[in-house]
Amino acid sequence: MKRRNSITDVPGLRVGHAQDDEALTGCTVILCEKGAVGGVDQRGGAPGTRETDLLEPVNAVEKVHAVLLAGGSAFGLDAASGVMRYLEEKGIGFNTGVARVPIVPAAILYDLAIGRAEVRPDLEMGYRAAASASAEAPAEGNAGAGTGATVGKIFGMKQAMKSGLGTASMEIGGGIIVGAIVAVNAFGDVVDPQTGRILAGARTTKLGPVRLGSTDYFADTLAVMKTLAGRAIMKLAMSRNTVIGVVATNAKFTKSEATKMAQMAQDGLARAIRPAHTMLDGDTIFAMATGQKKADVSIVGAFAAEVLAQAIVRAVKAAKPAGGLPSASDR
Repeated sequence: MKRRNSITDVPGLRVGHAQDDEALTGCTVILCEKGAVGGVDQRGGAPGTRETDLLEPVNAVEKVHAVLLAGGSAFGLDAASGVMRYLEEKGIGFNTGVARVPIVPAAILYDLAIGRAEVRPDLEMGYRAAASASAEAPAEGNAGAGTGATVGKIFGMKQAMKSGLGTASMEIGGGIIVGAIVAVNAFGDVVDPQTGRILAGARTTKLGPVRLGSTDYFADTLAVMKTLAGRAIMKLAMSRNTVIGVVATNAKFTKSEATKMAQMAQDGLARAIRPAHTMLDGDTIFAMATGQKKADVSIVGAFAAEVLAQAIVRAVKAAKPAGGLPSASDR
């Protein structure tokens, strides 16, 4: 099979988007109708989630049928009901004896400060995203849950940049595939993990066009945070940021191993976003293991971090200007 550098390279996974380009919000569904062993790792201080307790290794249900990533802040969790409705119509879900209950964990990001705040992902949008799911490589950038994503917000939205959604995958030997998909709505800056160079983030007060190669375009969020002014800004900053995503593999894992994969994948988030896991972010990464191949979780987890970092970089590089904000594709 030709690799598409997408989470859909993991056999059994399909991805669907639905969005409102005028309101700048949307959602993304990662479907596994046969079920995938699930895990989650949540590290940011401002999360918005659904069904994450179910994924604790000590709890009973092992497999999930979909994961929802959505904009709309906590309102966007409503879209998970649309995914459940779609799966129920297909007869897919956990068999309780009297009904099949689709298991759909979800996480949201805050995009109400761009576009139209009164428009959010809802049941109907979640249903459309699930119904559109495909094994083809999904759209990246201003798509699905990345439609209203932004980064670099220490100075507020006026000096932020447009971000988006990205995906990546790799084959790591023995037929084991690891993939990731992520919506990048970080408080901090996105950097090249190899060089540390800022790719998208908080901009200086020079809001006009800046020539290629300019070194004074980015403020550098970490550098600002060290200053007296930066410390004052942090006291007033709002919890309106998060990075949400899924790492997936065709490995055969237990819930504990899937959880470990999600934990290790967070290292990739920290390599590509500076700073990460702040009290202003709700960083949440899900794991899905479809169970076709035996594998070592330490190996898979190590590459899950690499793939997630790649997907984060792709998210900002694929993003287009929107909502009055520039993107990395401008530079």
